[in-house]
Amino acid sequence: MAGPVTSGAGVTATHNPATRYGPALGLLASLFFMWGFITVINNTLLPHLRNVFALNYFQTTLLEFAWFIAYGVAAYPSAKIIERIGYQKSLVIGLLIMAAGALGMTLAATLVSYWVTITMLFVIAAGVTLLQVAANPYVAVVGKPETASSRLNLVQAMNSAGTMLAPSFGAYLILGRSKSGTAQGEVVLTQAERLADAQSVILPYVLVAIVLVVLAVVIARFPLPAMGNATQRHDKEERKKHSLWNHRNLVFGIPAIFIYLIAEIGVANLFVIFVSQPDIANLTAAQAGNYLTFLWAGMMVGRFAGAAIMQKFDAGHVLAAFSIGAFIVMMVTVFTTGPIAMWALILVGLFHSIMFPTIFTLGIKGLGPLTEEGSGLLIMAIAGGALVVVQGWLADEYGLQWSFLLTAACELYILFYALWGSKVTNALPDQQAVAE
Repeated sequence: MAGPVTSGAGVTATHNPATRYGPALGLLASLFFMWGFITVINNTLLPHLRNVFALNYFQTTLLEFAWFIAYGVAAYPSAKIIERIGYQKSLVIGLLIMAAGALGMTLAATLVSYWVTITMLFVIAAGVTLLQVAANPYVAVVGKPETASSRLNLVQAMNSAGTMLAPSFGAYLILGRSKSGTAQGEVVLTQAERLADAQSVILPYVLVAIVLVVLAVVIARFPLPAMGNATQRHDKEERKKHSLWNHRNLVFGIPAIFIYLIAEIGVANLFVIFVSQPDIANLTAAQAGNYLTFLWAGMMVGRFAGAAIMQKFDAGHVLAAFSIGAFIVMMVTVFTTGPIAMWALILVGLFHSIMFPTIFTLGIKGLGPLTEEGSGLLIMAIAGGALVVVQGWLADEYGLQWSFLLTAACELYILFYALWGSKVTNALPDQQAVAE
């Protein structure tokens, strides 16, 4: 029987060969799908709200700032909630918080309120954070320790499936049902048109809320495998003997996650606006939203392909190759126009695909009894997506296309991390199976 495995926020589990984990992993994969889906709805929501509220780029990206700052604010309280009530109840609460925020979006649409919209996006994101903090380590713990990385990549691929389908959902039910979404180029709405366009988000968010509540009920009634705690006290004592800051791969991995999120979210959130430009693809927002599907499809394909490639090649070397590819296509995006620039931006999704799960696994490698604290810090670093407001400011000051130089700079840090920052120092004996 495999030895005890520790991962996540204060959880210790022992693998039981007699337990069937497939149904539980399938259900957990649906959570990864849903939070990917609801996160990427923002990519079509933001250009829509830009017209409804007559926002500049900075104000538009401030909506996404509210979303990702929730990771920094809610990650630690989420860990405490999990410690107090357990994983299963925490998953249910996270889904219900998301559902409440989704229903709150209908209030924001009725009031046509920018600040209520920001508040409700924060609420939804806080629920997603609780799911992230609970589900990522849970997936790593249930099942054989030596296949933990494979399981995490698989469910992350389901997350990508959600991100791939969300743009079409948003393009059809939000952009496709609004005047600003079907108009060619920039449009100035009358007060009546703003009210009508704002209310186009009611139906999709009601549908999302219903699905989230149904999922919460299913998970509440589902017999998830129990998590043991026989060695938890020993692990707490063992942790006191070591310092997280002696591990280079974690120290440089935290900013790697933070910086990667700036790149991913900047591309995704400004994609529709960028390809709608007359000198790029000259599309309506609804049409551009459909092309966004290709970017997220590249993410999904890349994760499946990357998982296979890393069976034969070093993960750090693969990450380096993908970061070089991402840098090249971002430079093409900045310095060309027309369909070439659009397809270059779409292609960056393929190169971004493996970055989050690969940085995450490299970051916790060799942490031993410090794995759960290290994992928590890496999840908090997702708050880096909030700094998409920096790209919004650059777009206002220097132009949208030039702002993608920030993305290119982010790719260079990932290259640095892959080649040097991810090298393990002071590896501890426990948890190697989870980290590799």
